[in-house]
Amino acid sequence: MKGSTYRRCSCRDPKTGKELGASCPKRNSRNHCTYSIRQELPPREDGSRRSFARGGYGSLKAAQADLDHVRALLGLAESDDREGIELIAAMLAEVSGEKLPLPDVEETRRRLRAGQDLIGSLTVAEWLDRWLAGKRIRKSGISRYETDVRVHLKPHIGHRRLDRLRVSHLSDMFTAITDANAEILEQNAQRRAAVEELATVPWKGVANRARRKAMKAAIDAMPPFRRVTGPATRQHIKATLRAALNDAIGQQIITFNPAAHVEIDPVRKPKALVWTDERVAKWEQTGEKPSPVMVWTPEQTGAFLDFVAEDRLYAMWHLIAFRGLRRGEACGQPWSETNLDRHALTVTGQLVQDGWDVEASEPKTDSGFRVVALDDDTVHVLKRHREQQEADRAEWGSAWVNTGLVFTQKDGSWLHPGKVTDLFERLVAASGLPPIRLHDLRHGAATLMLAADIDIKIVSDTLGHSDTRITRDIYQSVLPHVGKSAAEATAKLVPLQRKADQEEQARKAAKEAKKAEKGKAKGKKKGKAKKAARKG
Repeated sequence: MKGSTYRRCSCRDPKTGKELGASCPKRNSRNHCTYSIRQELPPREDGSRRSFARGGYGSLKAAQADLDHVRALLGLAESDDREGIELIAAMLAEVSGEKLPLPDVEETRRRLRAGQDLIGSLTVAEWLDRWLAGKRIRKSGISRYETDVRVHLKPHIGHRRLDRLRVSHLSDMFTAITDANAEILEQNAQRRAAVEELATVPWKGVANRARRKAMKAAIDAMPPFRRVTGPATRQHIKATLRAALNDAIGQQIITFNPAAHVEIDPVRKPKALVWTDERVAKWEQTGEKPSPVMVWTPEQTGAFLDFVAEDRLYAMWHLIAFRGLRRGEACGQPWSETNLDRHALTVTGQLVQDGWDVEASEPKTDSGFRVVALDDDTVHVLKRHREQQEADRAEWGSAWVNTGLVFTQKDGSWLHPGKVTDLFERLVAASGLPPIRLHDLRHGAATLMLAADIDIKIVSDTLGHSDTRITRDIYQSVLPHVGKSAAEATAKLVPLQRKADQEEQARKAAKEAKKAEKGKAKGKKKGKAKKAARKG
């Protein structure tokens, strides 16, 4: 196809306003004119002509280089590849019209072969919107993704071209989030200090009222209290972006996922600690929990269950404490999957929160679908609970909401998981026991099973874990007496001379003590004989 370079003078006749072109008196002067290129492109489907045109080159060499570049792009498609020819022609027409940089030849070749868009003008924000619209997961999961996209990803990297997103861009984003955390903490501290100072100002007196008014105005002008973006949230942001970019790779829009290579601070999950006597004593003095995740001892668990024995939801607390069901699983457990005659229940669903709304959902993973064995006492507790529920059904009559669930409100309707958590916290506070979260009852159930020497695989299956390593890493909080037994058993495996000497000394001491006891007994016997002889 025809293509050429040519000189062009943009000077105009001051009278007519027309370009002078070849009649410009300065045309032959060095550096006066610029060079332009024009390359014919394959015609459109309707036969109309189109071309690539660009000007403003300072030298013939630069103009010729771009013309060769355009021709190289046109040569990427085979002569019999009508679709490829049309894609490249459309791309060059768009590049010419929008005055975009010429795309790299090899990158265009790769995109053409992969069936990707030849011009990567799609932004990260546009792709994230498209990706979210195509997700087919439960509503709460979509909401979590949407929050990451709206609050963090779009503001920081949404404007960038998807195909030009780099690891450095993501590093900058997480650095900005960390910097924002520091600013939030400082602003929270300032607002907290102002509120505390306001609380010290008396209400009476004109001067005090004026001061309080000024301080309230200053507090209102401050940023509100905000939560920082913690390590776990940052990891979730990274996971959201990584999933979105992986789908872009799957659709051959990009070939590299920078989210898979950016490094951020790892999440250090808090270890579960047991409420030992020492920790309880310190908590009573300071009110501080040693760890966000605390587990009751068997005695403390028993004390709590005794305290809530008359609570309407006692059976739920009992089931979570002994069998380790999750909150949503317990709230969503149906009677149809609870076979008390066979001492088992099957977890097939759960109630989950989306904000404050509640929806029924399947377990998150395949391992969440599981059969949980029930002991005799738990079966007895559930039978009593069923009898009470039948009495409630009779009392409510036609107003009863037949959800078919094991644990419900008094009228049979769903329990709200958030309200269940609030109730549990109030019961714990009223019991006087050291605080734990409702989910920590599940930790406690796992700990009790492990302390009872239940095989780790059975414990993992009961809890619905996909891997026994999860059970070991998260739930194996060793109770004090279990740790003591393990320490003693370990120590006995190593023969030490010091131990042998100690044991020999202990045997000698016992022998001497026994000999001394015999001597005392013999002396007492002789004394009694002498007394008897004197009396005689």
